[in-house]
Amino acid sequence: MNHDGVGEVTEALAGLVSDFKGFRQKITERMQQQEERLTMSYKSQRPPLETQERDGAPHQKAMDVYLRSGDDDGLRALTLEGKAMSTAVSAEGGYLVDPQTAETVKAVLTGAASIRAIASVVNVEATSFDVLVDRTEMGAGWATETGAATETDTPIFDRISIPLHELSAMPKASQRLLDDAAFDIEGWLAGRIADKFATAEAAAFIGGDGLDKPKGFLSYGHVAEVDWVWGQLGYVASGSEGDFTPNTATDVIVDLVYALGAKYRANASFVMNSKTAGAVRKMKDADGRFLWTDSLAAGQPAQLMGYPVLIAEDMPDIGVGQTAIAFGDFAAGYTVAERPDLRVLRDPFSAKPHVLFYATKRVGGDVTDFAAIKLLKFSTV
Repeated sequence: MNHDGVGEVTEALAGLVSDFKGFRQKITERMQQQEERLTMSYKSQRPPLETQERDGAPHQKAMDVYLRSGDDDGLRALTLEGKAMSTAVSAEGGYLVDPQTAETVKAVLTGAASIRAIASVVNVEATSFDVLVDRTEMGAGWATETGAATETDTPIFDRISIPLHELSAMPKASQRLLDDAAFDIEGWLAGRIADKFATAEAAAFIGGDGLDKPKGFLSYGHVAEVDWVWGQLGYVASGSEGDFTPNTATDVIVDLVYALGAKYRANASFVMNSKTAGAVRKMKDADGRFLWTDSLAAGQPAQLMGYPVLIAEDMPDIGVGQTAIAFGDFAAGYTVAERPDLRVLRDPFSAKPHVLFYATKRVGGDVTDFAAIKLLKFSTV
């Protein structure tokens, strides 16, 4: 090949390389443009940094400052900016706690050994909750093409009003402890409040008299099941004063179960305290099988005759004339009404050198279906 031929090949190769470099540059530019468009699209869809924070985070930070130092400027600023609805509740004596603390308290109350765990729980904004109860079955009948239609019974409605009462707790801590940044003030406060609230609620839902507290189901009059009327709770007698009758103890439990209407039994539970449970779990049927079955899964209740057992320590012990065991569909029979907000007020003056935290919430409770709960009374009649 002559020199001219070599030059032509070299020139052709150079042109090819140049064309390839230009093609690669265009591909790179297009890829960069595509990446920029994707990045801009992602940024446009992503919420601003401050809205990516967990709901209630600004409130939680402001509450932390208030609890530790008493500085409520942050909480007031949130209210003025509209970032937290009714954060300042000065008319009701405090500030709403942050959502995380409120949820912690709620979880403890729900999981506590309380009627709340099996009752109907509703949230309200008013100072009371009204329930309309139909006390009669509306009449029904078969119709024929030619026969005259008969009148059905007129339903009778009862309005049950459940007032909400203020439930309070007042834990205290030293200012030195509050000044320690490593101290989890929200967790500590939530635990103390929840324990106090759970104890007070559990007692009120069973035996509360309705005066400045919920009305417990055992505060209502009780009559023998054969004489049961609306407004009272029916009971089955144990057959022995203050104890089970040895040879018929299991029969009494069976009688209690079937004293409850069929429509309530599917969702029914036993309620008793630990001492009563200790006596009942020893019972056997005619074939020597225990009536009591321990739970095989963590967190699940034991069962008596196939029905779950709630251990509520505020139930009375077995004794003369005591109604130590309840059986019923408490979701139908008892309603807990509460306001979802939980308020706290810091008081550094009343218990110096300690700081008091006055926490309040509003809750009520009452029987809403007297046919849904039956009692076992330790008496002969």
